Amino acid sequence: MGAGHRHTIHRPGDSPVHRLPPQCKLAAVAAFAIVVVATPREAFWAFAAYAALLAVVAAVARIPPGFVLRRMVIEIPFVAFALALPLIGLGERVEVLGLHLSAEGLWAAWNILAKATLGVVASILLAATTEPRMILQGAERLRLPPLLVQIAMFMLRYMDVILDETRRMRIARESRGFVARDLRAAPVLARSVGALFIRSYERGERVHLAMLSRGYTGSLPVLDDRPAGAAAWARALSLPASAAVVAALAWTLA
Repeated sequence: MGAGHRHTIHRPGDSPVHRLPPQCKLAAVAAFAIVVVATPREAFWAFAAYAALLAVVAAVARIPPGFVLRRMVIEIPFVAFALALPLIGLGERVEVLGLHLSAEGLWAAWNILAKATLGVVASILLAATTEPRMILQGAERLRLPPLLVQIAMFMLRYMDVILDETRRMRIARESRGFVARDLRAAPVLARSVGALFIRSYERGERVHLAMLSRGYTGSLPVLDDRPAGAAAWARALSLPASAAVVAALAWTLA
């Protein structure tokens, strides 16, 4: 149970960003996201400045642009929603490339795309420079509800187990000649999902009993409980602090 898992979103390294305590990076990303959301949407230059700040962080962490771009596919639902706003928005209409679009919808689409993209990139950099288990330990040090942290920690540890069980079930179906071509395969897939749920539940029961027999009392041991120093907090918070200066200028000029 204590064995770690290699996650594709984490990129091991020894940069100054990698060495920062996880609670410092979590607080910095959360503060940065708040500052970005609070920025007026008309301040185009401010969002360019935020992107430049993230580019500096990526360069210091030695995270290549391609690594970030490939993992930004998670933003596709937000992009699809934002692109629909100019078409379904109300109010004044403007012509863009032969299309009559809502002016307010265009502003809303830009607002969502700019702020969501910056938040996603910041989260990707956090995950790329911090092991998943350390992110959860950082959340625990920031006094997040312990029960939620424990649930997330167990989900992280056993996600690979569930995915491997799903892969074995798929191979077993295909070895018996099953191929999901149309809706007629839905009953078989539904039974597979039900079987996977039962197996996962039973495995969880066995794991819980095994942990209790080994002295589990509701919390996992902390590998490194050293408090973060003032220098670490200063380095981590330099990102949201710089963003806050940009946001203040944007509101002043607005």
